[in-house]
Amino acid sequence: MPAHRVAMAVTDDMPIFEAAVPCQIFGVDRPHLVDPWYRFAAFPVGAASVRLTPGFTLAPVDDGWGIEAADTLVIPACTNVHEDPPKELVDLVREAHERGTRILSICSGAFVLAAAGVLDGRRATTHWLHARELARRHPAVRVDPSVLYVEDANVITSAGTVAGIDACLHVVRVDHGAAVAAELARGLVTPPHRDGGQAQYRRPLPPGARDDWLAGLLDWADEHLHLPLTTADLAGRAHVSVRTVERRFADALGMSPLRWVLQQRIRRAQQYLETNDRTIEWIAATCGFGGPAGLRAHFAKLVGLSPSAYRRTFQERSGAAGSTG
Repeated sequence: MPAHRVAMAVTDDMPIFEAAVPCQIFGVDRPHLVDPWYRFAAFPVGAASVRLTPGFTLAPVDDGWGIEAADTLVIPACTNVHEDPPKELVDLVREAHERGTRILSICSGAFVLAAAGVLDGRRATTHWLHARELARRHPAVRVDPSVLYVEDANVITSAGTVAGIDACLHVVRVDHGAAVAAELARGLVTPPHRDGGQAQYRRPLPPGARDDWLAGLLDWADEHLHLPLTTADLAGRAHVSVRTVERRFADALGMSPLRWVLQQRIRRAQQYLETNDRTIEWIAATCGFGGPAGLRAHFAKLVGLSPSAYRRTFQERSGAAGSTG
């Protein structure tokens, strides 16, 4: 199967960090993970070259294909959320959406998608500082300022700068599976999936919640997912009260302890389904679901497929790539 083509559209004065994230995720060849990896190109819009802030210049590169051939289009950021984005960029996004191209925005790039009408009626996010402005200027968009990224059909929007890494890893996870995304994240020295939302960055943590006992507790829980973990078990391990554990999870991760445990179990199950042929019964027990019924119920609710269907879909995709790549 040919490499998935990712194009990034760039205009004058876009910030360099947001533009660098897709370059690092999609533009660095990683045949040890997937072969072929993505085919990536950055396209200056409306000029022979564009200036990125601060002090960088991006010139066009002839890679043998144009932006209209992209399978995924990335809009790294909006130059100024208080000004209308360039018409040529807005038209480019609108035309890509009409072709069925998957579109990903990072941070304030959501303003470009909204101006193109791509987000009308969709749930979307942006940096929490700009969420109210996005909702005010584009009332047809269902703005959710609480999440790090959100996917609605084939449109993905992400929150502040670093959340662009989360969104790009999500794309890799969708295209190549949780195991590949986790290995890529490990090489980048970043979590394969950050739990919680923007709330943890909008307000300071309360006094006494700045110690590192939570990190150690998360590591321990991740190694003991096969156990029937309860909030009381976690509190006992950390030598704090149940109420303290619940408050710390809410402050740092934006969810309850048991919700976090469930998400970790689902991700562990995904990796097993992708990487080996163990039975559903074995995976259910190893991941702490007790039995197949519990795994199937929670997996379908969070992933949208049964475990068997997820494995079959992943194997079919991998088989197609291996047979023609």
